[in-house]
Amino acid sequence: MEEFHKVRRLPPYVFEQVNRLKASARAAGADIIDLGMGNPDLPTPQSIVDKLCEVVQDPRTHRYSSSKGIPGLRRAQAAYYARRFGVKLNPETQVVATLGSKEGFANMAQAITAPGDVILCPNPTYPIHAFGFLMAGGVIRSISVEPDDSFFGPLERAVRHSIPKPLALILNYPSNPTAQVATLDFYKEVIAFAKKHDIIVLSDLAYSEIYFDDVPPPSVLEVPGAIDVTVEFTSMSKTFSMPGWRMGFAVGNERLIAALTRVKSYLDYGAFTPIQVAATQALNGDGSDIAEVRNIYKRRRDVMVESFGKAGFEVPPPPATMFAWAKIPEKFRHLGSLEFSKLLVEKADVAVAPGIGFGEQGDDYVRLALVENEHRIRQAARNIKRFLSAADETMHNVISLNAHR
Repeated sequence: MEEFHKVRRLPPYVFEQVNRLKASARAAGADIIDLGMGNPDLPTPQSIVDKLCEVVQDPRTHRYSSSKGIPGLRRAQAAYYARRFGVKLNPETQVVATLGSKEGFANMAQAITAPGDVILCPNPTYPIHAFGFLMAGGVIRSISVEPDDSFFGPLERAVRHSIPKPLALILNYPSNPTAQVATLDFYKEVIAFAKKHDIIVLSDLAYSEIYFDDVPPPSVLEVPGAIDVTVEFTSMSKTFSMPGWRMGFAVGNERLIAALTRVKSYLDYGAFTPIQVAATQALNGDGSDIAEVRNIYKRRRDVMVESFGKAGFEVPPPPATMFAWAKIPEKFRHLGSLEFSKLLVEKADVAVAPGIGFGEQGDDYVRLALVENEHRIRQAARNIKRFLSAADETMHNVISLNAHR
């Protein structure tokens, strides 16, 4: 039987190939140090867990919840934006709770996309940014991920040569996977461009609180008038170590938020009420939990940069996120990121995310997640050093894949 139309639009999930190899190695007894999936290993702060346990005792909270988020949660998110970014939001019309930023992006795509609509999307970027729109019938036009002057020339050409005119522009800073951070001046230029060309801006700000240089990443909504054309997505997964809780938000333009809310009302009843109440407490906290998470990731980042560098695998220090974006060592670059990632599992017992999974522009890179403790990161570096040192003797039978790229 033929594959269904929407399934045909999705390529094989690159990360699954590494996951299968990783599972096979573990089944054979290998101790795989997993720096691949961005799945935080830190526990959710105890005060948040305690609130969940308290609220779940009330049977009234076991009923259907609110798809757009309970009022207290939406007020807490609005208050967070006011404190953190100086942005005033109406919690009734400009905030909707989502089941993580990933679900928010996918359902926004469903809400606003007509078949054939053109979406301007960074390359490389987090897969849902492109594939959410592909599943909704849209067409992706890749743009630069560099948040500087070089961003706008290709962007102008993309608008000039796209038929129909692009519907939306996706931003993702701090970036997953590249960890780049945008400035407020950059956002001002983006908003001016979007208004000039009547383009929607969709900003993924999932890593707003994981930064390392004492300069908090801005929100695009800080730009005066940005809310006229913008929706921004945030997540509690990394900020509060709550990945499995599935709690995030979309905030911004009332018309776009209303469209997302309407689509979601047909698809879900929102997160479990005790989760929403616990999330409310987290957002209303003093920020100490966030600071501790940030410090842990910073220490891990510093250990990775130092130990991997000594191992012969240069890792530029990321200014933000829980990821490092590292170029594949020169002698292996011709293999491509997927084959190199497989080699690291097989030869070094280390799992990483192949850059090709984030777009073809990422194929010279791998993404390293800071989801193992400092001891395990140093062990990964030692394993990689042994592999790189012995590669000339042990890799003579590896077939060059250069012709297949």
